[in-house]
Amino acid sequence: MAAYRSAAGFQRVLHAVKHVCLKQRCGVIICRYSTVNDPNEKTFDKILIANRGEIACRVIKTCKKMGIKTVAVHSDVDSSAVHVKMADEAVCVGPAPTNKSYLNMDAILNAVKQTGAQAVHPGYGFLSENKEFARRLAAEGVTFIGPDTHAIQAMGDKIESKLIAKAAKVNTIPGFDGVVKDVEEAVRIAGEIGYPVMIKASAGGGGKGMRIAWNDEETREGFRFSSQEAASSFGDDRLLIEKFIDNPRHIEIQVLADKHGNALWLNERECSIQRRNQKVVEEAPSTFLDPDTRRAMGEQAVSLAKAVKYSSAGTVEFLVDSKKNFYFLEMNTRLQVEHPITECITGLDLVQQMIRIAKGYKLQHKQPDIPINGWAIESRVYAEDPYKSFGLPSIGRLSQYQEPLDLANVRVDSGIEEGSDISIYYDPMISKLVTYGKTREEALKKMEDALDNYVIRGVTHNIPLLREIIVHPRFVSGDISTKFLPEVYPDGFKGHMLTAGERRELLATGAALYVAAQLRSQKFLGDLRVSSVPAESRVWELCVELDKGVHMLGVSRSGNNYKVEIDGEKVEVSGEWNLASALLPITINGKHRTLQCLLRTAAGEITLQYLGTSFKLRVLSKLAASLSKHMPEKVPEDTSSILRSPMPGSVVAVSVKPGDSVAEGQEICVIEAMKMQNSMTAARAAKVKSVHCKAGDTVGEGDLLVELE
Repeated sequence: MAAYRSAAGFQRVLHAVKHVCLKQRCGVIICRYSTVNDPNEKTFDKILIANRGEIACRVIKTCKKMGIKTVAVHSDVDSSAVHVKMADEAVCVGPAPTNKSYLNMDAILNAVKQTGAQAVHPGYGFLSENKEFARRLAAEGVTFIGPDTHAIQAMGDKIESKLIAKAAKVNTIPGFDGVVKDVEEAVRIAGEIGYPVMIKASAGGGGKGMRIAWNDEETREGFRFSSQEAASSFGDDRLLIEKFIDNPRHIEIQVLADKHGNALWLNERECSIQRRNQKVVEEAPSTFLDPDTRRAMGEQAVSLAKAVKYSSAGTVEFLVDSKKNFYFLEMNTRLQVEHPITECITGLDLVQQMIRIAKGYKLQHKQPDIPINGWAIESRVYAEDPYKSFGLPSIGRLSQYQEPLDLANVRVDSGIEEGSDISIYYDPMISKLVTYGKTREEALKKMEDALDNYVIRGVTHNIPLLREIIVHPRFVSGDISTKFLPEVYPDGFKGHMLTAGERRELLATGAALYVAAQLRSQKFLGDLRVSSVPAESRVWELCVELDKGVHMLGVSRSGNNYKVEIDGEKVEVSGEWNLASALLPITINGKHRTLQCLLRTAAGEITLQYLGTSFKLRVLSKLAASLSKHMPEKVPEDTSSILRSPMPGSVVAVSVKPGDSVAEGQEICVIEAMKMQNSMTAARAAKVKSVHCKAGDTVGEGDLLVELE
């Protein structure tokens, strides 16, 4: 039986939001949404949120503003999660694996009955697009806050949705309109359509169960992985194949429709920055669309929504080529992850609109009422290592966590707090970081500041990649496509490449920080513990190592200001030098920078997060540097003879055994992490010496999988 408890006493600080109409909001800089609640408009007394993390918290916030009580469901490992603390009541629905908790319909329906919830908001993912879940709720007299089962069925099946889109005169991608039966049929169909082709799950979404194939061999491999991922993620391994439009943009239209035949399009979102078909950075509006194309896409999206009698918030996704031809990709019958940027530029609270529509109310607005006010950008902050395939999952506990909410026009949608665990069982998203400005330039500058001021310790995160994307000349100019990341970083992401001036800034900051720490260590209760040369008249001669380069620096100090001489160049660094603070706001040659000191040891090792990327420095006195050359160096591991797991996950299959001969690039095993399957291959031709894993094992990042002779 589900465990139940009340959390009615929990309070969380919510930002005050002005209750104003859309027209009054024109020209107002605001990075949130307006929840205009009419006290005479009765909705629900209690809503259960069948989800977790940031989206559960997001729904709870709107419910609180509307005076609606909330029920959280959670797995046993999520018992102390933020969404559980925020809700008025909480019910445990099972153990950590999603199929035993957040996908467990019986347990969630029991929680609905137990708490007397009148409606269920599914968020996104999990059961949000499950027609059987919506049907079972309806049978119990409970409202599903989303579209009806017919629309979920029609749009959730990519084959059926494409046929309906064609009938509704929506532009579609050329391809095979049936279900692909087996590998050989996939190869035959791909050959008929012409390479490249996209193989994707009929019931899929979120980039799972999707592969691009450029030849017959990749079609066979793509069919195998896509069907396995589809079965694992959606319980449906049916696949379809269509023409892959090379180098497109991914632009989607937000729609809103009620049960009375009214429908609106709420402008577009540019979602082209992706890795493994999953979005990384989104913005609204798009730099690419002109008013005529925007209107045409919006009207086709509304036409599709009306064709299936859609009622709720939904998203119609399109691929757009370089000539602004656009093609229907799919319709997501739920609240989209990136909905906050639409809320920022329109002022609408989409969660509130979903609740109103589910209760049967008409839309409050007409199409001419929908504005584009300013510009909003969203960065998906993940617990991922961006240096591995642009982001392989990382797990751990957030030992320190500080959101940049003290900055104006910054919004953070998160479901974690300091001390939270990022586990292997769920999506590794930490938060959605959103910034807003009157112009795109303003929003981008604000995003730079927000990323620099975002403190995340305990897990590896993708802030280095996010910051590099938003300052890259191609992104700034709007010259982007879904191939942006592999084109800009063909050899993988390597972090920020320092210019000569930036290198001097970093070296000077490291040296100044070292001296500040040395001076602090000499003080006790504000006084010097030992007599020494006055700091104001002293010059420190330091040796600083960075990226295998060695630099001799001279440092002098006057109050909080440090003058550093590097290779004949002078750099002035000033700041408060609060060594206990996670953030290090300083001024370098008159330019404001916010750095973070991630590590500082007695051995002179300093790790600084500078311009988003972590850099390791070693700062030594001249004497210590002369002695350090006599220390033995650690011999690096021969990575060509071993295969370690690049991420935490579970072993799906092992393709070799001791004694087998493998070729370079041959698959050795398959690791599944966050519902995505990853093929691990041999770095060279060799014989297998030993195998340290088997199918079903759980492995951590860096765990030894296979040894080669």
